[in-house]
Amino acid sequence: MKSAEHAAIGAVVGAVAIAAVFPAAPLATKAVLWAGGVCLSVFVDLDHFLIARGMRGDWSNLRRAVSDPRVGLIDQEEVFVGVEEPALRQYRLLSHHLIGGVLVAGCSLVDTRLAVLVAVLLYAHVVADLLRDAELA
Repeated sequence: MKSAEHAAIGAVVGAVAIAAVFPAAPLATKAVLWAGGVCLSVFVDLDHFLIARGMRGDWSNLRRAVSDPRVGLIDQEEVFVGVEEPALRQYRLLSHHLIGGVLVAGCSLVDTRLAVLVAVLLYAHVVADLLRDAELA
């Protein structure tokens, strides 16, 4: 799924989750949580570059995304050319779960509500990826 799509999903899911989990929070707090949630929804995908590095043995995929903004932002399906797609999908989902578990556990030490928000956002992200992989979205 493209970054813009994950951002849109994160924006909607984040707004609903924040309203449910932080109903009495000041508007400024909700806005910061919402912006952070949108960022999390997009930037959790940076793990793909580490996975591609492990699979290929070089940083060419990251260089391609950074050196050509069109590829990095618009034509994202070109970012991981040369990486075995089925394996990348498997490792990506595993990595998202591992990252999610660590983030949720860490957030639970700070605020249980924050952990719930992060869990909901990452759950929506993984479900969106699965729906795209299954060609249902």
